[in-house]
Amino acid sequence: MRLDKFLKTSRVFKRRTVAKEIALHQKISVNGRLAKPSTNVDKGDVVTISYRDKELSFRILDVAMHASKDEAGGMYEVISEN
Repeated sequence: MRLDKFLKTSRVFKRRTVAKEIALHQKISVNGRLAKPSTNVDKGDVVTISYRDKELSFRILDVAMHASKDEAGGMYEVISEN
């Protein structure tokens, strides 16, 4: 699944366009490498987002094309949040 779509489906970001813009500004890395919005993500990948003065790292637990609000929180596990 595309990174920007995952971030929207998992409700890390409210809109896919926001996820896309942040990735285009090189603020997202997947497994330690800078990621584009079209980067494919899968279970077990570690995503790090540096946004404003915050940094969020999480591990992807599940990749689903559609998820309800309750299911979205179970798609990833937060590793660190600063």
